[in-house]
Amino acid sequence: MKRFPSQFRSFVIAAMALGAAFGAVAQTPCADCGQIQSIRFVEEEGKGTGLGAVAGGVLGGVIGHQIGGGTGQTVATIAGAAGGAYVGNTVEKKRNTRGYWSVAIRMDGGTTRTFRYTNQPSVHEGERVKLVDGGKRLALIAN
Repeated sequence: MKRFPSQFRSFVIAAMALGAAFGAVAQTPCADCGQIQSIRFVEEEGKGTGLGAVAGGVLGGVIGHQIGGGTGQTVATIAGAAGGAYVGNTVEKKRNTRGYWSVAIRMDGGTTRTFRYTNQPSVHEGERVKLVDGGKRLALIAN
């Protein structure tokens, strides 16, 4: 059996240690990295402040008052006010409706985080991403 010179053995041991060190670095999980689990558009219905109902009620009452005379006019005024209030409240809620993109990311650490974006993200489900600026932006990374 041949013996290797001590310099060669030292070189092999150093190369193995260096390889182990690089292997450990490559396996360290990225705290800001994860895989896209879902991307969906969410429409959040707006809330009425009451202003739309009041304005609609007044307008409906004025229009209802123009119809008929006597008792019929009173009934038309009340019905117009009620209908106007309902329509005014509905219009206000529609006007205040907001939409956003909800992105769920399964982080390398095992947790799932969800982020909201006003614009459609350029990434897709299943892709690996890195959070940039605390999640304000997503950067696509290689698998």
